[in-house]
Amino acid sequence: MRDFTPLWVLEELISERANLARWAVKNVVHMLENGATIPFIARYRKEQTHGMEVDKLREIKTLMEELKAIQQKIFTILTGLQKQNKLTEQIVQRIRGAESLTELEDLYAPYKPGNKGTLAERARALNLEPVAMTCIQNPIHVNINKHISLGVKGLSSEKEVQTGIQHIIADIIHRDDTVIKPIRDHCKEKGLMIECTQFITSKKMSAKTLQKAEKAQETSYKFENYFDFKSSSKTIRPHQILAINRGEENKILSVKFTISEVARQKFDFMAEKKYLRHDCRGTVRGLVLRAIDDCWCRLVQPQIIRQVRSELTKAAQKSSIDVFSNNLRNLLLTAPVKGYSILGIDPGYKNGCKCAIISQTGQVLHTDVMFLSLSLKMKEKLRKAIEGFRCRYIALGNGTACRETEKLLTDVVAGTATTYCIVNEDGASIYSCSDLAKEELPDLDPTLRGAVSIARRLLDPLAELVKIEPKHIGVGQYQHDIPESQLKAALDCVVEECVSFVGVDLNTGSEALLRRVAGLNQTKARSLIEWREKRGPFINRNQLKFIKGLGDKSFQQCAGFLRINHSDVVIEIKEEAPGRCRKGQEEDPILVSDDEHTSKGKKRKIKNLAGPKKVKKRRNSCDPDPLDETWIHPESYDTAYKLMEGIGLKPADIGRESGIKRVQDYQKDRSVKELNEDFKVGEPTLQLILDAFLKPCGYDIRDKQLKPLFKEGIRDIGSLREGTILTGKVTNVTHFGAFVDIGVGRDGLIHTSNMNRTQLQLGHRVEVKVLKIEKAGNRISLRLENRLE
Repeated sequence: MRDFTPLWVLEELISERANLARWAVKNVVHMLENGATIPFIARYRKEQTHGMEVDKLREIKTLMEELKAIQQKIFTILTGLQKQNKLTEQIVQRIRGAESLTELEDLYAPYKPGNKGTLAERARALNLEPVAMTCIQNPIHVNINKHISLGVKGLSSEKEVQTGIQHIIADIIHRDDTVIKPIRDHCKEKGLMIECTQFITSKKMSAKTLQKAEKAQETSYKFENYFDFKSSSKTIRPHQILAINRGEENKILSVKFTISEVARQKFDFMAEKKYLRHDCRGTVRGLVLRAIDDCWCRLVQPQIIRQVRSELTKAAQKSSIDVFSNNLRNLLLTAPVKGYSILGIDPGYKNGCKCAIISQTGQVLHTDVMFLSLSLKMKEKLRKAIEGFRCRYIALGNGTACRETEKLLTDVVAGTATTYCIVNEDGASIYSCSDLAKEELPDLDPTLRGAVSIARRLLDPLAELVKIEPKHIGVGQYQHDIPESQLKAALDCVVEECVSFVGVDLNTGSEALLRRVAGLNQTKARSLIEWREKRGPFINRNQLKFIKGLGDKSFQQCAGFLRINHSDVVIEIKEEAPGRCRKGQEEDPILVSDDEHTSKGKKRKIKNLAGPKKVKKRRNSCDPDPLDETWIHPESYDTAYKLMEGIGLKPADIGRESGIKRVQDYQKDRSVKELNEDFKVGEPTLQLILDAFLKPCGYDIRDKQLKPLFKEGIRDIGSLREGTILTGKVTNVTHFGAFVDIGVGRDGLIHTSNMNRTQLQLGHRVEVKVLKIEKAGNRISLRLENRLE
């Protein structure tokens, strides 16, 4: 049986494309194939990945999935061709060597069922291949007239015979990698010229095409920059490629790709050198030269352009997904606003401003609808609500009537400690009508649910935004030009990473959060919550193993990202509890809430894990474990306890100032490399454990991230002047620049040419200079003066 596997090795090709060590790539591929998640690999398998960050791991995963699809396609194509008896050794080798789906499609196109075959195949069917080979190898012995056969299509005249021979020679040259590969490499290195002009309608067009072109003229102004556009494929920006593709698809732009004359000359030279013998004269010489020209114009040039366009589009889509992913990550990791009641306002004209006040835990305290038309009454009601519920912050949605509401808020908060923040409300209306919103806020009108969501986005952006499909959050670029499946997969991966690395409290985490934790899904998250509701709060990570459907592999993947805050857990233990812990440990207790009592129950409130007695190692029991409050994985608990013993660290010291200082002092005299000589678990794992010991109780990685931009005053676009210096916050990042909220009702744009090579991210605070104001188009051009953080 023939070998239908690719000629390339998956790990080697990924290593080459991603520029990573092959051994590390091999380890990552093996772990991914065995169900490991990217957050788990990134945090707990650094020894096997050489410390790869999530971006590199995601790149490997994407490449692995692409190459596996190519592997399957190669097998399917070759199996099909074998059944059709069309396989030759040359076809097998070319298809097995294909490294992209585009290349595979080009190779397979002539053999697809229903295809009439290539021009060369039709000529070969007329038995013209022998004479074609003679034209190449021994031209002086060619007699074309000998092959004329009157009445036979393709052979009825000398011209038809010559055309058939020409097609066969062109096909032979096109399949010759010694000629074609140098041309492809040259085009890849030097690039192609891309030219765009405005699409011109013609009476020769079909009615459907003409109708589409006429309709597109309504939005053609968006593509004005491309009506006279030229660029090399080497320097064109990703967003330009996506815009050009969209403009061409909508019949707004005409696009032309041109290969350099140097590439053409190089091709002619190499083809003539190999296929045009010095003794080739007269008719045969002209025939071979026409075949070389035909090969270039009909086969080589279109294929190179097709491949370049495909690669540019693929790279542009990937780049756009990366931009969306980075923006989403920065948004999800925005620092939460803790410890205060928050007023959320969903602004509006006709239906009024929907208001909702939430507690510091996100519970709805008060709702109301106020109208801008009754501004004095609205101001009075807002003042009373803010004072009555002690609201320290106001979250104002950025939708319709946002700026009018903002002007009113400026008067309301003047002279008080209350400040407000503009919050992106994209997706709030979608959430308010969802089943999840109905379940969470069953008694609230959908319009008021939107105000609650806006307030919660300020309280805890991550916990609220995970309830919404990422594509609806509004921080992307050209997301409608990206395959939806690719975009969803990438964004879901980002959400999983953010939720996992921040961590979720097992006893308070919502289903929306828990299902995004690495190793869990919606079904497992529901099972976890059902277990919690039936038996009471979790006391130990080990109890996850008792949840139906959550096996050892899921436990391994999720356990390190699920925390237990023991400080306020209240439980009752029934002596007759039937469940048992694994490995012969003590029984699994039925846990009930504080207000549930039984005559035989023994009430126990866990306030502190410290005690005068010696702390036992209870990592396999159902007793509380101090390490469950950290990001240390249960598989490393034995090492952590040994390290604690060496440091002289007690369980009660973890997360406290005294314990942190003891760890810092211990590290002064011992490097991680020296410690690993004793523990032999890997330096990254030891470093992770030490880092966990150095974090204070309640540590949140988001605390170091960018905080929301709170305001106390208001400007409008009419008050702006060119040359004015302002401060603002980056609200979106694209390939062509960054949008900045400068508080005037319209984000300004810092074009990449005005960034001074500074890398900006969503949430950065910046100092900018106003360069140009277009009031008619409501556009503001800015220049970056300074990045404030």
